[in-house]
Amino acid sequence: MQCETRWTAARLATMTDGCLTVIPDAMIAAQDGRVVYAGPASAAPDIVAERTVDCEGRLVTPGLIDCHTHLVFAGNRAAEHEMRRTGASYEEISRAGGGIRSTVTATRAASEDELVSSALPRLNALIAEGATTVEVKSGYGLDLETEMRMLRAARRLADERRVTIRTTFLGAHALPAEFAGRADDYIDLVTQEMIPAVASEGLADAVDVFCENIGFTPAQTEKVFEAAAAHDLPVKLHAEQLSDQKGASLAAAHGALSADHLEHLDDTGVAAMAKAGTVATLLPGAFYFMRETRKPPVALLRKADVPIALATDCNPGTSPLTSLLLAMNMGSVLFGLTVEECLAGVTCNAARALGMSDGTGTLTAGKQCDMAIWNVGDPAELVHAMGANPLHARIWRGR
Repeated sequence: MQCETRWTAARLATMTDGCLTVIPDAMIAAQDGRVVYAGPASAAPDIVAERTVDCEGRLVTPGLIDCHTHLVFAGNRAAEHEMRRTGASYEEISRAGGGIRSTVTATRAASEDELVSSALPRLNALIAEGATTVEVKSGYGLDLETEMRMLRAARRLADERRVTIRTTFLGAHALPAEFAGRADDYIDLVTQEMIPAVASEGLADAVDVFCENIGFTPAQTEKVFEAAAAHDLPVKLHAEQLSDQKGASLAAAHGALSADHLEHLDDTGVAAMAKAGTVATLLPGAFYFMRETRKPPVALLRKADVPIALATDCNPGTSPLTSLLLAMNMGSVLFGLTVEECLAGVTCNAARALGMSDGTGTLTAGKQCDMAIWNVGDPAELVHAMGANPLHARIWRGR
């Protein structure tokens, strides 16, 4: 077998089937950006490689995947930090004109170039810690022009860096000021104008909604899901973050890729997600930053075999986090996830939350050769350390 590159003397965690099994003295071989072999060196076929890289016993994992971010935005909401410190809640900040609406004002005023430029440092931070795929949501425009500008800016990030970008349309993120008291009219705009326009230009890979007592009702959410289905776009949902709106059950009924946050998820929602195969994406950065006390029902999710993903929820107000390594640490410390669950959460299960399992998330033959090579031997070191970055090399599509 001929290949472009092979990596030898690796301690390999393929994450196949979500299992963390480290293969000592492993080999990975890639051709045309895809894995042609990953496993024990002793079982490898005869491989003639143009280039051989000695991993010198380092741990090799799939490239990390951040499956929930709001990476593209303008403005700064650091002032809200002081408001929270003095006791203001998320709802109080939002109703006082802060929160999402303040970012909307800044984002509407920003050009596409400015949005790309401001997002790049955040993307660079993720890449520097081994991220090879990043999801980016819109949702800070809340009008057709700005929402599409955000999605175009997000797509352009893939031209600026060697990274895979998935875009999600989140027009139903908050009610814009000009629609105050007219939420149903705004949902009509989202479903009848925004989604068709976004779909016609191929700007989104999925559609998301903020289903919450300060967001949109389940009935309004369902209208968005139906419009997404009419344009062959899969759906995701911000669900059960601040209250139990039964959003996860609704998302599962529509075959959602994932339901995210889930602090107030109940057993009915867990069962619905398990039946539908909907991924539970946990966002410990937002939980930590908002000083929440109610944790997602991890034990129920485990018992029902619901796949658990982890993500940064990188956003300007409630999770200004650009580190998947820290997200793993938080997932373990705050939510009680195991090392295996944390690593699966940012690789194979994150890929599933994006509908990308066929191409990435594990190191198996036929998938993209997206890898992270770490200056550690034990995967627990990736979850244990805080503020350290043990990345030795990041490989994206074999490069």
